[in-house]
Amino acid sequence: MKAAQSASVDDPVSEMAIVDTFTKLIFGEVGEFSSSEELIIEALRLVDIRVELDSCKDIGDYLRALGVQEMIQLVTRVQWALSGGIQSPPIATAESVDYRRTH
Repeated sequence: MKAAQSASVDDPVSEMAIVDTFTKLIFGEVGEFSSSEELIIEALRLVDIRVELDSCKDIGDYLRALGVQEMIQLVTRVQWALSGGIQSPPIATAESVDYRRTH
């Protein structure tokens, strides 16, 4: 991810670029990705542990199932990660959220 961090300092990734990449994944356009799109996918895998090992097709299925608010939050986290904030913890899984509510 060092490459993503150094690239983002010189050339920040826009929200629109992230949304475009997510859209490409959602609609199954899993052919060749540009280097910028690859960085976005890598950042997505780092900020959301639910997709860290998934194929691009599976990530597309996951993104398709998200609600609007969840998608907005995910775009924000990916953009933040690409701007050098990768050291943050990943998004909690549903199980960890449920655990915290009951304990």
